[in-house]
Amino acid sequence: MDDGELGAFLRSRRARLKPEDVGLVSYGMRRRVPGLRREELAQLAGVSVAYYTRLEQGQSRNVSAEVLDAIARALRLDDTEQVHLRNLARPVRAKRRAPRPESVRPRMRHLLGSMDAVPALVIGRRNDVLAWNRLGHALLAGHLDSGSPNRTADRPSLSRMLFLDPHTCELYPQWTDEARGHVAYLRLVAGRYPDEPLIAALVGELSMKSPEFAELWGRRRVRDCTHGCKRLRHPLVGPLELEYQALQVPDQQDQRLDLFTAEPGSPSEAALRLLGTSISGESRVGASLPG
Repeated sequence: MDDGELGAFLRSRRARLKPEDVGLVSYGMRRRVPGLRREELAQLAGVSVAYYTRLEQGQSRNVSAEVLDAIARALRLDDTEQVHLRNLARPVRAKRRAPRPESVRPRMRHLLGSMDAVPALVIGRRNDVLAWNRLGHALLAGHLDSGSPNRTADRPSLSRMLFLDPHTCELYPQWTDEARGHVAYLRLVAGRYPDEPLIAALVGELSMKSPEFAELWGRRRVRDCTHGCKRLRHPLVGPLELEYQALQVPDQQDQRLDLFTAEPGSPSEAALRLLGTSISGESRVGASLPG
């Protein structure tokens, strides 16, 4: 992540605000660019125009937390956007070294295996699937080899699947909403790990191969994905509406555990149960076949 990211993020947040949104009077004057001017933002934040201009240009390396908070208030940033602003303005630089393959602790694998009725996945910092249980695999990627998360060379990437895999695209009837949220989360992660070359490579690859990704990435929106609702159109059991929770894996800051549940007594719960029954049946048939 270079210094230009900070300026681009600030400009994008300025562009979405109108003077009347923040109590300024425009007097009907024609504006050459949308949103607040630098001078207006500097006035609202209580800093000089020259200082704010240097900040947007990446020339102010020692900006204080107080100034960042004032700018965040002036831009009306939400909590996630404030975190992203601090990550861009005051990045924690890690030592340059070759990225190590991510791995899942044995106890976490055992936990996943014991969760028969709940689809579950462990996701790494680059949105790679590090592990999944049988129901998680069947729910989101039944067309892929179930053992692929164990192979670092061809691990499933949720980002690549969503934008480059037709099967995954068909899984989401509201694909645009899913894609918008996914890109906003990936940009938040990219700001958190500015020196992660594999994240930069992933963004570059998707920007080249997917015009939809490139357009969404250019909006510079950020969002955390800790919980919510996912609507799916599964090829085996039909429509599903599931709640998901993303939990940080203990002692593994870069990993999260994604869990999916259905409303008790709902058609989605019945469909999820049917999916579990179908994969159990496949396992019994496979076990009975001669080797």
